Amino acid sequence: MPMLSSSQVQSRAVRMRRHALRMVHAANASHVGAGFSIADLLAVLYGGVLRVDPRNPRDPNRDRLILSKGHAAATLYAALEGAGFLTVADLESYGQDGAILAGHVSHHVPGVEFSTGSLGHGLPLGCGVALAGRSASPDLPPTHRAFVVMGDGEQDEGSVWEAALFAAHHRLDNLIALVDRNRLQGLGDTEAVLKLEPLADKWRAFGWAVAEADGHDIPRMQSLLSRLPLAPGQPSVIILHTVKGKGVSFMERTVAWHYRSPNAEQLAQALDEVGQGHSSGPEEAP
Repeated sequence: MPMLSSSQVQSRAVRMRRHALRMVHAANASHVGAGFSIADLLAVLYGGVLRVDPRNPRDPNRDRLILSKGHAAATLYAALEGAGFLTVADLESYGQDGAILAGHVSHHVPGVEFSTGSLGHGLPLGCGVALAGRSASPDLPPTHRAFVVMGDGEQDEGSVWEAALFAAHHRLDNLIALVDRNRLQGLGDTEAVLKLEPLADKWRAFGWAVAEADGHDIPRMQSLLSRLPLAPGQPSVIILHTVKGKGVSFMERTVAWHYRSPNAEQLAQALDEVGQGHSSGPEEAP
């Protein structure tokens, strides 16, 4: 996909948040906060980092994106609409009886690789995808890359660290883990539930190349993600420091918005606060 400018990516992220708000409100669903902390990241990924083509979503050489924190489905669907995989009419079916746009991401949706939501499964899947992308000849580049978007609360899962060991052992430098470090999980602050820090040092100890960034700094993420792998022969992990509910004052850093659905008044305020997205292509649709 063509690389968008930082301003175009920002506009797309705004539009994604607006779509997600309307979708979650209409379906009386939840997980707005979890989706908004990764909206900027997803806008960057679908703004030219991922080698994908909505006209050929099953291209065998495509990059694979795995949203391990599958409860942030509404924001991913909004990203897929902006990238041309879905239409606005598709988004309007979110959470409705018989619709394929389920509350946790479903592999039945164009552009979605795996159904996810049971935390700790995304990175093991990513290991298999990355391993399958390795060429039979070590002198040739991999056919595709695997990007795994994970929650920080998900780092509590033992399966994450088993997969981390596997990836480093097999030198899967076409595997990129993206950790949404918003410091909140379902029951509270991550450091109160189960202490994670020093998180970056743990990943380094497991043999990964590590970078950290502000997960709402679009130019910084574009720069980092344009020069992968971070180190040859090592899987890459980027820890992205984010704000849960980013963009809406009453949602930011509030664990309750892991679960709540905005009522009509809250929807109007949230739409006003996230602003207007302006861009070209399929995002011009009302």
